[in-house]
Amino acid sequence: MANTHTGTGAQSETLSTNPVVVVRGIGQLGRSFLREVGAMFWFIAHTLDETIDRVRQGRVPFRAASFFLYTERAGVESVPLVGLVSFFLGLTMALLTGYQLARFGTERLVPGLVAIGFTRELGPLLTGIMLAARIGAAFTAELGTMKVSEEVEAIEAMGIGPLRFLVAPRMLALFFLMPCLSTISNIAAIFASSLVCRAYFNMAFVYFIDLVRDALLIRDIITGILKSLMFGLIIGGIACYRGLTVNGGAAGVGAATTSSVVTAITVVIGVDTLYNTIYTIFFPT
Repeated sequence: MANTHTGTGAQSETLSTNPVVVVRGIGQLGRSFLREVGAMFWFIAHTLDETIDRVRQGRVPFRAASFFLYTERAGVESVPLVGLVSFFLGLTMALLTGYQLARFGTERLVPGLVAIGFTRELGPLLTGIMLAARIGAAFTAELGTMKVSEEVEAIEAMGIGPLRFLVAPRMLALFFLMPCLSTISNIAAIFASSLVCRAYFNMAFVYFIDLVRDALLIRDIITGILKSLMFGLIIGGIACYRGLTVNGGAAGVGAATTSSVVTAITVVIGVDTLYNTIYTIFFPT
């Protein structure tokens, strides 16, 4: 009798590893992923459409006080965190690259390396990750709590569009503040690398600035700004979408907040990789 049970268990295990079942499971995961991506895309599109339509009617889409409140939270209050992290990373980057380049007598390349690396890549990426963890989680928790307590339904019952009233000011605040925070990140990292170059490689500050100015191109700055704008829109959209699709009470709010941070960071890194790949193909030099 025991052998019969063992045979049945082995058979069910064999069925679970059937290639058809595996492919079906992968297909379901892929379909769920595409459905989620489409839902977030239309969420952002409907928010912008509702906001623009309100402006065309000659009416204010949301309160200016709300917008400035979120810009203060997302921008001014994030400056110390962004500046400090970028400063320390700039120190580390200048030290590690400087000692390696000094072996070949090319330590003068350190200013340009740090400036280009942060302006085009690390500045927007680090700022996006920090804002996704700090501001994105807060937006998701706020909107999720409003959803659970049925405040969103009350706003709809009053004839107010929740997308333009709740989502638009948060999303636009991140959209407009991201380039500013990325610029602060770049300045902090370049300043930190100038201290390293002065202390360890005896490089004058004026000479350091000249090397940075010679290395940076206009397209490097434009690339960083474009990335910042994209990341701000993505983080704001994902955070608000997760907040307004909460289910399950307080536990659902916690799960949505965690999902918002993980999703936003993953998507930001993925979009950054895709952007760099396309940029390299069309602009190889």
